[in-house]
Amino acid sequence: MERTAKGKIIKLYEEDEDILDDAIIENRQAIEMSRIYSDILNTTMDACASIISNNLNGVMKFLTSITIVLAIPTMISSFWGMNVNLPFQNSAFGFAIMLGISIVITLLVTYWLYKKDMLNK
Repeated sequence: MERTAKGKIIKLYEEDEDILDDAIIENRQAIEMSRIYSDILNTTMDACASIISNNLNGVMKFLTSITIVLAIPTMISSFWGMNVNLPFQNSAFGFAIMLGISIVITLLVTYWLYKKDMLNK
């Protein structure tokens, strides 16, 4: 359009030059507006991705804490189930004692994770 406005390609009358100048100005403004809207859209998409990432981090933190809490009784019961001499194996209350120890340790770890703010989504 700018080549045409210079008059080297097509000979233009004065009215045509005015119309062509207006069209060139409108075209430049449309290009600038599309750049502005593109920047706004990119910024909005980045903000949305950041919010989603933060939410995912919170969920992963919560799930990791639950995994730690559930791993403690599993670990204690797996150690106590081995075929070696272990404390309380000959006692009539051995299972109850190990269950109590497992619950106490699990509650302590749960309390510690709660204080560290690891159990909040």
